[in-house]
Amino acid sequence: MLATFIAFAAEVAEEESEPVAFYIFGGIAAVWAIILFLVGMSSHTFPGSRAAARVVGLISVLVVAAAMASAVLSS
Repeated sequence: MLATFIAFAAEVAEEESEPVAFYIFGGIAAVWAIILFLVGMSSHTFPGSRAAARVVGLISVLVVAAAMASAVLSS
């Protein structure tokens, strides 16, 4: 999945002169952070289980890595 994000960011970086991919992935990362905040504040047991915590962590790492890769590729 990370390779797909990086490939997409590379394609957009080649096509665009501005860092559009970074804006997209950075926006996704910001929205993801807000969602985690809202869910975490409303639930005392969030994420609920060890497996759910790993999934949330994995998604977070992938989103941030995609934003970072798109920033590097578009510079």
